[in-house]
Amino acid sequence: MVNNYKFSTIEKPKNQRKLSPFRPFYSVLLLAQKEIKMKKETLILVVIIVFLVGFITGATVAILRGTKGVERPVMVQKPQMPMPPPQGPDPIEVSSKIQSLKDIIKKDPKNLPAWVELGNLYFDSGQPKEAIEAYSKYLTIKPDNPDVRTDMGIMYRALGNFDRAIEEFKKAAQSDPKHVNSRYNIGIVLLHDKGDIKGALKVWEDYLKVDPKSERAERVRAQMENLKKMAK
Repeated sequence: MVNNYKFSTIEKPKNQRKLSPFRPFYSVLLLAQKEIKMKKETLILVVIIVFLVGFITGATVAILRGTKGVERPVMVQKPQMPMPPPQGPDPIEVSSKIQSLKDIIKKDPKNLPAWVELGNLYFDSGQPKEAIEAYSKYLTIKPDNPDVRTDMGIMYRALGNFDRAIEEFKKAAQSDPKHVNSRYNIGIVLLHDKGDIKGALKVWEDYLKVDPKSERAERVRAQMENLKKMAK
């Protein structure tokens, strides 16, 4: 960049005065001050240019990243089935309730509400193996409860046993043709844990027959449209 300074022609006065002996020193001092001033101006100009270049570069990177994010095929956020919270209830309180339920069950092994509550306590406190054991005891006596079987399927998923989770969800759906959560959960495991897009689409088509008008059904339809585009 060239500084656009204006230079004017200086005319000498007709009656030139005799120069003072200090004049040369004063002229040198003025020149030095001008040079320092010009250096400061140049430095400020350089700083401004560097700042502008940095700003433009940063803005370009941000725009590219934002554009890339928009253009990428967007996967709908993974829906979450009910899972044990990362931090469960107070351990002492849970332990006390569990022990009380065990005492009840010891006296009355066929106490179904106690088995379910025990399983739910293990579920909520992040103990899937113990929850499965309690739910299994309940289902041995009453195998056609789709809610308890669905909860047990979720616990199998928490253990990474996805095939067994799907099996339990299917049993729950068979025991109740209108059971929504079990059908929905099958699609979740097929899609996110098994990577079976076609299987998830097929299961969710059946799910929408049972639950066609809910808000969750609308989200499932939107996700299915995205999956169909990706499967092409």
